[in-house]
Amino acid sequence: MMTKITAAVLHGEGSVAPYATSRPLELVPLDLAPPRSGELLVRIDAAGICHSDLSVVNGDRPRPLPMVLGHEATGIVEALGNADDPGFAVGDRIVLAFLPACGECARCAAGEGYLCEPATVANGRGELLRGGTRLCGHEGSVNHHLGVSAFASHAVVDRRSAVRIDRDIPAKIAALFGCAVLTGVGAVMNSAAVRLGESVVIYGLGGVGLAALLGAVASGANPILAIDPSPQKRALAIELGAHAAVDPDDADRMLALHLPGGADVVIETVGKAAVLERAYEAGRRGARIATVGLPNPAEMFSVPAVSLVAGGKTLIGSYMGSSIPARDIPRYIALWRAGRLPVERLLTSVSKIEAINNLLDELAEGRAVRQVVIP
Repeated sequence: MMTKITAAVLHGEGSVAPYATSRPLELVPLDLAPPRSGELLVRIDAAGICHSDLSVVNGDRPRPLPMVLGHEATGIVEALGNADDPGFAVGDRIVLAFLPACGECARCAAGEGYLCEPATVANGRGELLRGGTRLCGHEGSVNHHLGVSAFASHAVVDRRSAVRIDRDIPAKIAALFGCAVLTGVGAVMNSAAVRLGESVVIYGLGGVGLAALLGAVASGANPILAIDPSPQKRALAIELGAHAAVDPDDADRMLALHLPGGADVVIETVGKAAVLERAYEAGRRGARIATVGLPNPAEMFSVPAVSLVAGGKTLIGSYMGSSIPARDIPRYIALWRAGRLPVERLLTSVSKIEAINNLLDELAEGRAVRQVVIP
């Protein structure tokens, strides 16, 4: 039987700010099909707004439309596609991850589930991993965003998109583990494999960048330097453990003062090719540069080719923080419980989903770290 839901639907890409005026996301009633075998019906409790959502709205990341956005969320399982599912039960709290791993493709077999080939194809098509969509409006089928579509009262997801967690974690905190923490902390701990005492420079202090900062602190990095144009975000970075935080115009001076030979590790989270070029230059000989941001596909990145060999540098693309959600989300939650990963400090606001277009403006203008909406 269909479930009647309310969801924020994007009908056309390339919307222009202010979004409070253009209103690209429209709250509409939809029909949600029941979960198939291996899927879950989830009541969404909280969903974070990420730059990856904004980049679909503004056209930087073309996606099949119409689409229900939202890919960072937590919720409660309300129904199972398999009544005897060994991993989940009705009433479980789960965190949703934006790339399920099929467990069978070459990348999954190599331990790289974050690069799962069938899941990547399904996400690109706006479908679930088992094929097709479960959302329908008055004009026909509606696409899924990254297998989640969390800007809604309910979602049907593949069970491989879900990680069960304890019920006592507040929903507004639990949601952040699905993308910001998974991606930012994972970039530091998995992709760049930061070691105790290594120096780290972070470009960009949005939700992912500040999560990377938390991961660097938890890893024992020293010093940790941060670069962002927002004074408020720089002040928060200092509170969270950065040794220095400056505007991009002052980055060269800061690096010359603290790391004249360059950093051991550089994390780029802005999603701009020009920033990635500066991040590459900020690394010492032998440095590891991990890039997390997703630039517009038209942007090109250029470095002197000889520097890769002569400088012995390693350039790392980090998707989903090279994380395995079922392994890493419980690890990061354990660090949070121990007080070593204060994820709650990333939270800017909690709002009803009706405010979502206004919240997109705050995100686009750099006035927010992580906003959470409640359906």
